[in-house]
Amino acid sequence: MECGKYEVIREGEESILRFDCAECPFFPSVEDEPRMMAFVIDALSQVGKITKLLLVQKRDIEYDENQVAMLGQIAQIYKQASSQRLAYGMMARPACAKWINPRYVALQTLLQRLLKSDPVGAYVELKRLTREEERQLKEGLTTQEGAGCLQGYFQTMNELIGQLEQTTLIRLAQPFTAGLQIGDRTVYRRLFSPSTRPDFLYTKVMASVPAEGEELASYQVGNTEVTVFQIPESVQYLYHMLPTEFKLSYDKYELLDAARSILTEHKPKRSEFVDPERMRAVFAAIGSDLIDELASQRNIHIRNKERDELADILVRYTVGFGLVEALLGDDQIQDITVNSPMGRIPMFVVHNEFGDWMGRIPMFVVHNEFGDCTTNIIPSAPEGDSWASKLRIISGRPLDEANPILDTELILPQARARVAAITAPLNPTGLAYSFRRHRDKPWTLPLFINTKMISPLAAGVMNFLIDGSRTLLIAGTRSSGKTSLLGSVMVDIMRRSRILTIEDTLELPVDALRKLNYNIQSMKVASALTRGTTEVSAEEGIRTTLRLGDSSLIVGEVRSVEAKALYEAMRVGALANVVAGTIHGDSPYGVFDRVVNDLGVPRTSFKATDIIIVANPVRSPDGIHRFRRVTQITEVRKHWEQDPLEEGGFVDLFKYDPQVDSLVPTTDLLRGDSDVLKSIAGSVKEWAGNWDAVWSNINLRAQVKETLVNTANKVNNLELLEAPFCVRSNDELHRISERIREETGALDSQKIFFEWNEWLKRAVKK
Repeated sequence: MECGKYEVIREGEESILRFDCAECPFFPSVEDEPRMMAFVIDALSQVGKITKLLLVQKRDIEYDENQVAMLGQIAQIYKQASSQRLAYGMMARPACAKWINPRYVALQTLLQRLLKSDPVGAYVELKRLTREEERQLKEGLTTQEGAGCLQGYFQTMNELIGQLEQTTLIRLAQPFTAGLQIGDRTVYRRLFSPSTRPDFLYTKVMASVPAEGEELASYQVGNTEVTVFQIPESVQYLYHMLPTEFKLSYDKYELLDAARSILTEHKPKRSEFVDPERMRAVFAAIGSDLIDELASQRNIHIRNKERDELADILVRYTVGFGLVEALLGDDQIQDITVNSPMGRIPMFVVHNEFGDWMGRIPMFVVHNEFGDCTTNIIPSAPEGDSWASKLRIISGRPLDEANPILDTELILPQARARVAAITAPLNPTGLAYSFRRHRDKPWTLPLFINTKMISPLAAGVMNFLIDGSRTLLIAGTRSSGKTSLLGSVMVDIMRRSRILTIEDTLELPVDALRKLNYNIQSMKVASALTRGTTEVSAEEGIRTTLRLGDSSLIVGEVRSVEAKALYEAMRVGALANVVAGTIHGDSPYGVFDRVVNDLGVPRTSFKATDIIIVANPVRSPDGIHRFRRVTQITEVRKHWEQDPLEEGGFVDLFKYDPQVDSLVPTTDLLRGDSDVLKSIAGSVKEWAGNWDAVWSNINLRAQVKETLVNTANKVNNLELLEAPFCVRSNDELHRISERIREETGALDSQKIFFEWNEWLKRAVKK
């Protein structure tokens, strides 16, 4: 097909003008190439209304409906001017010919030559010609006879200028026309921003950056540059990413396209997805050999590093999840949202301070939480279908009309994520996705102190409660940090205790804790939203834990009927081991209402809850920024009968104070009015009946956590706040405490802290 040939493709409500530019001697770009713009405007003048323009030449370059509409308006003016043939010049009287003919020839040439390839330049030139004619009239260079002859010409010029000024393209270009040189394409680069994708990909990327956008932050994610922009006249930020695969040479595109065509013949089985790391390694090795062979056949020389890079891209776009993986590779991303209908709407991300940022990106980025951002990435419908197929295989769960919701986990080399997918009939416009990225390493209480989510004293109380084997419910809204906080509770459980976890979607840091020599067993149960599965129900899974021996029980999230089984476990295991879980609720009473009234747990069973920790996002005064904070730590007392709120069953130990942006201990806690803490003390000889000793030990734990945070910041080594070092610190604190108790007969907090602090100094120097 020769350069400039096109076809119109009808897809539902869309009309796509597609140019095959394979034979064009230039890169097909409306904004950069005048010949391409002329081809497009000429085609639009013939085919009429189009919703999408697609230029194909190794990459698919796509212009959306708004951009096509700008060109369509110019095409209509060109069509009208061409059909009129500028008739005034044809009908000129012989006496007027010397005035009219040269001007109409010049005007006709300008419109034929310039209007299609450079409409802004044509407009500027028309304005210049008009000013020149006005000057000649004013200076008497045009006679009265000539002025009479040129009335039709002047009318034509003014009509053309008026028509052009009514178009969106000229209206938007007006601020940039002063001093414009014909042939300068800068103005078009400001106004046109196509999406681009190599022809072996489905996902499109808006490669150009917003002309008026203010750059707020820029950093690298592997070989990919990420830039965050403030969009003019909007509170929304743009998260702009340009991955490596969109910057390759044509030769490399050809290699990837050919290799992908071969590899896609293989349909992976579920057994291969069981070990995704091994599956990727196998596909990477096959892809690497395949690229070598194809490069040799095509006489294309590539270095080993380039071959490996291409193999990684190949894996992402065959057995992987494409650009979702590139986004999840950014430690600053928490959520990715893909709305339907796919192919028309960019992805959205939540970019915040909870990223795994230490030592990897500039610190100024950490302290700028950009929150909800739109992106320059637009996934297509085929891409969405591909993800759905892979998620069905990975999870073994259905996603169809009978089961329009799928919850599962996604394990990638650079990230773990929870995935929720919905489809028809729940979502009438097709597939949509939500990806929740988990931190690569477990959260710890010192990390939360460092981000101001909790206070050191609150961390000390939580550590005391964990060692005291209490039952904890962590409540909060979505994206409040519940699961992350539950993970930090697990890190503070002593390693000599066995831990059992129950989840329907694997989110807890089980693998990371297993690598730290925790005695931990994970169990996966059926999702409450899935029907017809062979998986064990959550209720049965929790009951099974009671037959697996003496263990701490961690429940990923209390959602449904399993709540009764959980409270059965709480009542059986509360005095022996930690029982903890997360639940949706914005207050202690909200948790009570959900557990008792919604989930059907008896009031008497609810009393097995010892502590409710509420975590909720706190917004800045401007409403733009969100900060995760624990806003309440409340104990549940046992003396009430019907309503714990009215009968004093809830006693706050900590409340969030927005004035100081911190959890503040209540007077009840400071004066020792806590049944839960006294219950823990009652089983320890040194603490029984001695609140001062209990309070001293809590402050010791708080001082240890705070000192660890201060030291990490002082020596600029935030790895000290990560789970491996925190576990070492906790172990050392317990060993020192036990030794001093044996030596002195008491838990002397000052001596314990002194020895622990000396250990910390030595450990930091190593």
